[in-house]
Amino acid sequence: MQVQLTQKERMLLEDMKKEEELCIMKYNSYAQQATDPALQQMFNQIANVEHEHFDTINQILQGNQPNTGQSKGGQTAKSGQSGQINLGQSQGTQSNSSDKYLLQDMLSTEKYVSSSYNTSIFECTKPNIRQALQHIQQEEQNHGEQLFQYMNSHGMYQPQ
Repeated sequence: MQVQLTQKERMLLEDMKKEEELCIMKYNSYAQQATDPALQQMFNQIANVEHEHFDTINQILQGNQPNTGQSKGGQTAKSGQSGQINLGQSQGTQSNSSDKYLLQDMLSTEKYVSSSYNTSIFECTKPNIRQALQHIQQEEQNHGEQLFQYMNSHGMYQPQ
């Protein structure tokens, strides 16, 4: 069944598609720049999930029903879930300032993207599309949690 999008839905989805594309590019680039192998792995895993988000948005924009199932990667930031990476001190107690910068940038990006999904969800007229966007938003929030947990466990982010 073809999905008919409103002009506003199409505009917001095009924006989200660009945001997902940017996330993919940043995570892939940052995976190459990171000095900690565990951080490289985390960035690569998140990039894969971001690519799934991009594909879902593309699917909707092409007029197809979104796949509202769980992410194929199964990787979210929940503690103890499959795909979770070890956040232990793989570099000793010294925090790497370039890794910290990459993490701060991606955490800020995830906050922005999650907020953008929130707006898109409220403007969505079709329940199945809204559900797909809510699922993506939840995964974006999980990415933010993963980034925070890594930073916190490496002394890069200390909540007050």
